[in-house]
Formats: sequence, C-alpha cells, structure tokens
Amino acid sequence: MKSKRTVTVAAIGGLAAAVVAAYLLQRPASNPIGDPKAAATAHSEVKSEAKAAKGAAPAPVEVIELVPQRVVEELNAVGTLRAHQSVILRPEVTGRVASIGFRDGQNVRKGQLLIGLDAALLEAEAAQVRAELELAQANLRRTADLARQNFVSSSAQDSAESNVTVLAARLQLAQARLDRMRIVAPFDGVVGLRAVSIGDVVKDGTDLVNLEDVSRLKVDFRLPERLFPRLQVGQPIEVTADAVPGAVHRGRVDAINPRIDAGGRSLEVRAELPNRHGSLRPGMFVRVRVIAGDRAEALLAPEAAVVPQGDQFFVFRVVDGRAQRLPVALGVRREGLVELIGDVRAGDRIVTAGMRVQRDGQPVRVLAVVPAAAPPATAQSQPAGGSVR
Repeated sequence: MKSKRTVTVAAIGGLAAAVVAAYLLQRPASNPIGDPKAAATAHSEVKSEAKAAKGAAPAPVEVIELVPQRVVEELNAVGTLRAHQSVILRPEVTGRVASIGFRDGQNVRKGQLLIGLDAALLEAEAAQVRAELELAQANLRRTADLARQNFVSSSAQDSAESNVTVLAARLQLAQARLDRMRIVAPFDGVVGLRAVSIGDVVKDGTDLVNLEDVSRLKVDFRLPERLFPRLQVGQPIEVTADAVPGAVHRGRVDAINPRIDAGGRSLEVRAELPNRHGSLRPGMFVRVRVIAGDRAEALLAPEAAVVPQGDQFFVFRVVDGRAQRLPVALGVRREGLVELIGDVRAGDRIVTAGMRVQRDGQPVRVLAVVPAAAPPATAQSQPAGGSVR
C-alpha cells in the first residue's frame, strides 16, 4: 500500500510540473515589441540619441578647392644606349695585314680603306686574266671582220665570242677575290681600338676593329605590359645619363616590339635621339622618361585627401556644411599630389585634414581653405592597383 501511495504522489507531482511549464510557454514574452510600455521607452531612447546626434558640433576640417591644372603624364624606365649602326670588321679570307688606314678612335668615311691584306698574288692573277681578256677581245674583232667578208665561218665567230665571255667572268671572279683583301668602312662612323698590327696573319672571321655610328643613338628600355595602351610610336622622350649630369637629351619612340616578354611580362621599346655633340656613347646606362600625355584640365589634390578602402578610393566633398563621400579613381601623381578622376568638378572643396570625418553626411565646419598647389612640370603615372602613401 505504501508503494502504491508513493507512485500516486509522484504522478500527481509530474502532472503539476507539466501544467506549470505549459503556462510559462504560453505566457507573452516581456520584450519591447510585445510590451507597449517597453516599446515606448525604446522609441524614446532612439529619438533622444538622434536628437543628440543632430545637435552634435560639426567636425572641424581643412579643405582644398580644386582648380584645373596642366599635367604631363610620364612613364619612367631605365635603358641602355646603342649605336645607330655598329659592326665589328672581320676578314672573309686568311691573309697577312699589309696596311692600316686609320688611327684608333678616328672618324672615318664610308668606303675608306681601313685594313689592307697582302694581295700580291691575287693582283697578279687578275692582271693575267685581264691580259687574256684583252687578247680575246682583239681576236673577236678580227674574227668579226673576217666573218663579214666570208673568210671565216660563223662558228669561229661564236667561239671567239664565247672565249671573251668566259675570260670576262674569270676577271670578275679575280677582282672579287682581290676586293676581299681590302676592308673598307661600310658607313660613316668612329673606329674603335684595333686588335692587329701590320704583319699579323689573320684568319677569316678574326675581329679586327669595331666601327660605330654615334651621330644618332638608340635607347632600348622596358616597361610593364599594362602600359602598352599608353605607348605610341613618335612619343617624345627625355634621356638623362649619370655620366653627363645636368644634360637632358630629347628624342622619340622609334619602335615597339609586338611581342611581350613572357618571362618578365615587360614590353621592349626602342627610341632614337640625336647625338650631334657626341656627349653620349653606346653602352651608357640612362634614365628614360616617356611623355605619354598632356592634359590641361586635371584636378589634383594632396594624397592625404584620399581615403583607401580595399581596392577603392574615396574623398569627402563639403556641400552645404556636410561631408559628401565620393568614390574616385586615381590618375597621375607627383610629389604628394594625385589626380582625382570621377564625379569631381573644378571648384569642389575636398577635405584634406579632419580625422573625425568618418561618414557620409556628417556635419563639418571649414577651418581653412588650403591654396591649390602649383602643379609640377610633369606627373608620374599611377601604377595599376597602387595605394596612396
């Protein structure tokens, strides 16, 4: 009986607990949405915060008024100077050096004899063939006279003509061999330092002396492949060399290699510049500046005005006492200034200082208008994906 009573009490207790739990689950939650009093309190707090924000003091800022300025977009690289024409003179045949017709470093003219090889044997052979040719030509004239008088057959005349043709070809061959013994300048230029002396026996292909045309020079340099759309043949360049400080040499882009270097993802460019005074020499290291564009309506602002956020850039424009957040793209930059591209216009006031400006529409108070900085003579192109420093 005692055991049955205990089970009954436990069952009644469990039923009571279930009833209480059901009641609690069906009871409305005490939150601001279900409780009108709590909701009114929350609305009052939000309204108070908005009122406080509206009455907050404007953030003090400094601004710059955008003014159209002229900028020259430039692409910078380093390169190497090369002669307009360059050749290392080598003999085509083996021979002994008989004469040298220049001094080291001398200016020479096209066709001038530079090095002569001993050609006595070839000259004798050419003289022999020339004499045989003259004799054959005289014999042909006599045969032609006799043929007109019908004293010789036409075949005899044909044989005489053929003999003259063969000897003329032999003379041309002998003269060609003889000409190979004379090494002449293929163009106007400056000879280098010779590597042979009179009496040396040189083999075919031996380096004798280099010849350089330095009246004009070529500049070979490389640029990143992303700059290909900005390059054009004929664009002006400026070249400076550490070996000639203070001098600026001007030329033009002459050719652009149509093939991109797959290893370095670079574009090979060749420019040409005059060298009338001879102050530059092939092989020099130079700095190259390509003038890629000239714009008179660029809007430049200090780099401090640009706010980077991920891959995007923003500025704050002051309109009716409030900061308006504007996305911009960056153009050319130089010496602390950067070009703003986008929904900006001349006369806009752009915030340059004011760290408390953090959101669009924030009230601001202009403390000072910074004068627009004078643009530099040239401006460097902004690398793709670069950041403002």
